[in-house]
Amino acid sequence: MANSRSVIFSLLLALPLLWTVSSVRAEPAFQRLTPLLVDLDGWQGKKPEGMSMDMPNGSMTTATREYQKGSAKANVSVVVGQAAIGALTPLTSGIKINTSEGHMLADTIGDMKVLKTYTTKQKSGALLVALDKDAMFSFSYNGLGEDEAVALAQKFDWKAMQAAAKSK
Repeated sequence: MANSRSVIFSLLLALPLLWTVSSVRAEPAFQRLTPLLVDLDGWQGKKPEGMSMDMPNGSMTTATREYQKGSAKANVSVVVGQAAIGALTPLTSGIKINTSEGHMLADTIGDMKVLKTYTTKQKSGALLVALDKDAMFSFSYNGLGEDEAVALAQKFDWKAMQAAAKSK
């Protein structure tokens, strides 16, 4: 009886240590996304950052990186979770809005569904790429023409992001 008590007592003492060891081994989900935010030739990129959050009704993971080249700026992010579902809603409707000041268009690049927005006067916009039903890549920019921005956004490996987002 005393021997079984000491075994139980030892296990109870070891639980916090075992909990810590298992927590250390678990890699935050954003760490599989940040390496995909690559350097862009001629651009100064800040260090990629990420965040993973688990909640009772779901989870959210983001990886972000900022770039600058002269006065031009670009921000990229990969978002997995509820926020991506909401942001991708206009894509599912096949939206096409054209005005004298800019546009918002659902389109396809390669075999990926994208939402392109552009404001002519500010030379700014965004490209949202649907990676999955709850995952997206976002490339927002300021001080660039739309064609140049789309070409820069395509320097990121969307298929690798798609695979990383699916391996939740």
